[in-house]
Amino acid sequence: MEKECFKVVSSYVKFYPEPPINRKEILRYAGAKEETKELKSILEDCLSKVCGKLSYRVCFSEVPVKKSGEMLDLTFLKTESKDLGKNLIRCQSVVVFAATVGVEIDRLIERYKRLSPAKALIFQAIGAERIESLCDVFSEEIKARLKEEEKYTRPRFSPGYGDFPLEKQKDIFAYLECAKKIGVSLNSSLLMSPSKSVTAIIGISDCKMENENSEPCKTCKKVDCTFRR
Repeated sequence: MEKECFKVVSSYVKFYPEPPINRKEILRYAGAKEETKELKSILEDCLSKVCGKLSYRVCFSEVPVKKSGEMLDLTFLKTESKDLGKNLIRCQSVVVFAATVGVEIDRLIERYKRLSPAKALIFQAIGAERIESLCDVFSEEIKARLKEEEKYTRPRFSPGYGDFPLEKQKDIFAYLECAKKIGVSLNSSLLMSPSKSVTAIIGISDCKMENENSEPCKTCKKVDCTFRR
């Protein structure tokens, strides 16, 4: 049973139970084409070490979005991103959020870089699958809630996608107070710690788009992204 969310200043914080594990996604992130007997053994061992050690947390807020020419105004940040603008066509507001699965997976990755590079790779893949699964759960929850209000959501869009500047992470972190709320910090190179963390924006509209279920990956030019589907 998930804990109730609570309001803190401008955002909410919510804790989630462990989402179902998608082994195929873990293998995809690891770059494996099939689950061999050896790989299965490594994966099972890594999953056993991760079990019960991750913390699934999200902080989020809903803000209005305004457009003036090429400029998007989300109250706490402004950007001229054409790709984000396309994603937010006919949107009156957005949900901005940050999610993390905690620092333990980073510790396992660093430890096994020395002990077993193969296991370190699998821990990296598990971490990628876990944070994406958490984002999926949160996005579907928002989608279901808004459906009751006859509203629709757009695919989540993160800084670094397309021409949406990665430096906008700073605005999201400052607005949501990520370090204080869910223990995620941002360094001078715009890298998050814990590393298996994500920030993103979900558009909200009164009308359903024909391509509502499309993925931002299809239009993103960053083809070497670990999370690309």
